Formats: sequence, structure tokens, C-alpha cells
Amino acid sequence: MIKVDNLSYSFPQKNLYNKISFTLEDGQHCAFIGASGSGKSTLIDMIMDPERYMYDGTLEITPGCRIGYVSQFSRLDKTKEITVFEYIGEEFIKLQNEITSICTEMETASDLDSLLEKYQRALDAFHAIGGEDFESNINKKLSLANLSKHEDLLVSNLSGGEFKLIQVIREMLTGPDLLVMDEPDVFLDFENLNSLKNLINSHKGILLVITHNRYLLNHCFNKILHLENTELQEFNGSYVDYNFSLLQRKIELQELAAADTEEIERNEHLIDKLRFVASYHTEASRGKSLHARVKIVERLEARRIKAPFVDIKQPEISLLVDHEIEETTVLNVNNYGAAFDDVLLEDVNFELKSTDKVALIGPNGTGKTTLLRDIFKNNHPTIEINNNVRMAFLSQLQGEMLNESNTILEEFFDAGFQSYQQIISHLLNYGFEEEALNQKIGSLSGGEKNILQLAKISASKANLLLLDEPTSHLDTYSQIALENAIANYKGAILMISHDFYSIVNCMDYVLIIEDKTIRKMSIRKFRKMIYTKHFDRDYLEIEQKKKAVETKIELALKDTDFALAKDLSEELEALIKLL
Repeated sequence: MIKVDNLSYSFPQKNLYNKISFTLEDGQHCAFIGASGSGKSTLIDMIMDPERYMYDGTLEITPGCRIGYVSQFSRLDKTKEITVFEYIGEEFIKLQNEITSICTEMETASDLDSLLEKYQRALDAFHAIGGEDFESNINKKLSLANLSKHEDLLVSNLSGGEFKLIQVIREMLTGPDLLVMDEPDVFLDFENLNSLKNLINSHKGILLVITHNRYLLNHCFNKILHLENTELQEFNGSYVDYNFSLLQRKIELQELAAADTEEIERNEHLIDKLRFVASYHTEASRGKSLHARVKIVERLEARRIKAPFVDIKQPEISLLVDHEIEETTVLNVNNYGAAFDDVLLEDVNFELKSTDKVALIGPNGTGKTTLLRDIFKNNHPTIEINNNVRMAFLSQLQGEMLNESNTILEEFFDAGFQSYQQIISHLLNYGFEEEALNQKIGSLSGGEKNILQLAKISASKANLLLLDEPTSHLDTYSQIALENAIANYKGAILMISHDFYSIVNCMDYVLIIEDKTIRKMSIRKFRKMIYTKHFDRDYLEIEQKKKAVETKIELALKDTDFALAKDLSEELEALIKLL
């Protein structure tokens, strides 16, 4: 369906692709991964509308290929009075009505030829998208997404996560040859995420999905496209198998590098001796010998360059505190409630200690963000904040905390930085090179904007962080870097998240919204609840063993014990097969 060969493309300030090649064919469900800002969304846009771009190389799309698209930025239209069934079946219903109208017109028309031609075109279009079974197909997809009861609900009454699933179903049902989805998982709660997994795995056509979600990556997809530093790697297989292949390659490269280091040291010692001898003797043979040894060292040094994709540098996120608070209560919520048209939350009670790291979870649309904003505003009578607290807020609406008309440089001068050098020094750790500082924030990817928010929060040195979906749009390397930063943070965190991995890896406990109020849950119980609902019984135990073996491999590599690393990789492969 799609063939890309030696494709190169650049922006004025940035090279995106350097002679990248890949294909997309029947039966492939492809995950498209890579660091934030590496050009994934641009490449999708190029596939959708190649005429808009001036690029080198070739981009071939099979003639007549129908492409469906689900955007990461789609918004729910609260004014549209249309049911879920009508929204999903809009194209089918429109063609069905057109066919009925033509048939009615035929009953009284004198010239039937043009109407017959019009009727046939509409009928062909109806059949091309599977119209004959569209009602039952809609019901099947809604059932698969656990949304059967929503069929007659108005679209305007859906949560954002539910609407995203409805969009996915709508695009899937028209039967495109290729369905492209750009981060369809962003902001989905865990129930909706599981529904998205079911929809992806049931789809019969070709899929190309940009995602950083570790749950989807581990449980969907049979092909990986990985874009890093202008280069693209194509892998036929699962994400787990892809990561295992990278680990095996890393072991090989590090073993080779260690052997090369020994050889370089041996040759450099010989070169020093030959140079000493050459300073007393002028025979040509000695000069040739010296030259040959130098060339050997040069070749070995060149070979030590690490292959792309194996050892990718993740950002160094740090969350700093200017003033640590001794163990005490920093936040007290007593009988909090929130309502708009309906009651969202009532009789909410909890407290946060000065070093607590807490996840606030619950289905989409249950009032999590409303609560977090009320805490940040600090003007609600039921919310009491310690006088020694300095708060910082990360918003899922990125334009709320970042001025998108600013350049990155202007944003950080506005944030209180005193010099150009101070800004560069701070942002280099977060993956922003000096040449990127004059980019407009509005032109950045969603992941880059979240990294900028984190950089601003770090600079504020606040001791209470309110984070609303901080891992949304972040690539997997940045997610892990954020988890490390949270683990090392010396203040308190209240974090809204639907990312299972971030919650279990770095939170102390969970506040879960149920029946319009909040209850406290341990991480152990939360983990057990999620695995009971969504995984096979042995999955948790196998995944924990896998993580333990991966840790042992990393330690073996640090000790340059390559024999042990290889033995452990065989153990890891056996666990991966069980998963």
C-alpha cells in the first residue's frame, strides 16, 4: 500500500529525515515510535497529503488507496445534537438517504438513464464502505469498546475519552485500506485504553499508529517503525521482541567496544614504541609500520561509534526543591465538592504529607482536573494549604502554562531566567539544543511542550507539584526520565494519570474516584485490581521476573561481564515468549 524509499526532508531549522525507507502492507498493524519532535506527525501528514511537501526520494501510494485518519487534537463539539449511532454512521446514513431519495424520484421521472447512473454511483459508494451491514457492525464495535449502552446517547454528553473511541470506531467502520492514528491513547482512562486495545487488535486493515503508550505497545502491533535522529529503523515483529533485539545488539556492541578498547591500547603502546624508534632510525619500513598501526587504531575508533537506536540519550529531567518542608501535612481537603450541570464530586476528604507522591485516578469526566485546579487556585473554603508551600502546576492544556506565540528563549526569560547562557545550560538537559531556542513554542510537538512545562516547573523549585497527565505525548524515554525525577523529588506530588506504569513505578499510593467521592488505595491493591481486570493471572509475575532479569543484564554490562549478559538474555527471551 505504501512504499517510502530514500526519503529526505528538512525544515528551515531542522533536518527531519535522512534517506529513510519502509513499506506498509496488508495485515500490518504498525506502531510508529520515536523521540518527541523527531517528525512522526509530519511524516503522517506527508503520507496523507504528499502534494504539500517538497522532499527528496520517493513516496509511493497504491492508486485508489483510501486512507482514514484519527487526529490527536480532535475536540468534542458540545453543540452538536446528534446521537452516538448517528455520528458513527453519518456517512452510511447520508448515502442510504441519497439512495432512497433517488428511488423516490424514479417513480415519477421521465428520464431514468441519468437517475439510474446516479443510483449506481451511490450504491457502489455504499457497498465500498460495507454499508449493507453497517448497523450490526456499529453495534459490534460499540460492544467491543464497552460502549453498547451509549448508542442513543448524545455525542455532546460523552467524556473526552469516550469521544476518542467513537472517532476510532467511525473511521474503522468505513473500511479504509490504511487507517492512520496520531496518539489516539492520549488522556484515555484505563478502561477506555483497554477498549482501544480491543479495537486495534480486531481491525482487519492496515494500521499506522503513533503511540508512546507502553500498555498499547506491549499488547498490540506486529510491526515497529522507529524514528530517531533523522534515521528510521523498520522491524517486523512485536514491540517486546523489538526491545529484545535492541538489547542483544547492545550486548554485541559493548562486547565489541571492550575488545576494541584493549586492541587500541595495545596498538597505541606499539605506536609509542615505533615513534620512539623512528626518531633514531630513518628506515622506510619503520615508517610504514608506524603508519599501518595508526590506521588500525583509526579504524577501531570509527567502529566504536554506537549504532543508532541502541543507546538513545534520554532527557535529564530533574525536579528541584528550594525549600524542603519537614514531615507534616501540606494539603488538607475537607468535605470538598464540585458540580457543573451535575454533581461531579461530593464529600471528598484527604490529606497530603510533605513527601507524599500520590496518583489521582478515575474515569474520564469525573472531576479530577477540576479538583487539581481548585487546589492550585487556593481559593476554595474546603481546601487548606500549608503556609510554607510553593506550588507549581502542569496542565494538560499546554497553552495554559506556555505562551505559544513566544519562542522558547522568550518563555524562559519571562519565567525569570537572567541570561541566555543560563537558559541554554538549563534546557540542554531537557534535550533542547541551542539552535532550537528561537523556535516558536506553537510549532513544537505535544511531547516537547510537556518537556518545556517540566523544565519550567523544575526552575520554579516548588515543593508541591500538581501534575495533570504529565506523561501525555511524552516518548517512552522521557516517561522513564520523568519517573526517575519523581522518585528523586524531595517534595509532595499530586498527579492525575492514566499511565499504569508511571503510577506503579513511582507513586506511594492512589486516590481513586468512585461514586463521586475519593478513597485511598495502596499501590499493591491498585496493581492487583488492574491485573485482575485486564491481564492473565500469571502476567504480573512474569513481567516482574522480566524486569528483574533486565536489571541484572544492565548490571552485567556495567561490569563488562558479557558471558553473564548473554546467559541472562536467553533467560529473558524465555520469559518474553511466555508474555
